[in-house]
Amino acid sequence: MLSFKQQHPIHTDITVAWGDMDALQHVNNVVYLRYFETARIDFLSKINLFDTINANGVGPVISENNIRYKRPVTFPDTLTVSVAISDIKSDRFTMQYQVFSHAQQAITTTGHSTVVMFDFKTATKTTITEPLLSALQQHACD
Repeated sequence: MLSFKQQHPIHTDITVAWGDMDALQHVNNVVYLRYFETARIDFLSKINLFDTINANGVGPVISENNIRYKRPVTFPDTLTVSVAISDIKSDRFTMQYQVFSHAQQAITTTGHSTVVMFDFKTATKTTITEPLLSALQQHACD
């Protein structure tokens, strides 16, 4: 049987910090947005999106986040957050996340973000251009 990392080649490992927990002794629900952000930035760095942003003033903005909590996570733990791309449109795409707990050997959280391409010079959404479109399609799950 393949491991989680083998099944999800685009992933980021995150160490749960003591400060990530709340008074109820599990990772606070808001912290998962930071975990998703860390995995998202890691993915976008790997496909060199940030070189494009600096060159032409166009980049990704989040228009929607969704999180489904399946199991509580506690300190200490290491999480592997996988990223997959779906629903690619002319100006947006969806990033799908799965959070795998090493301590529990289970997926504890799932979610997705809608990412819209934005032209910061004109303050309007814009189309996804090459080579980003090709990179997204290489990592598409649908």
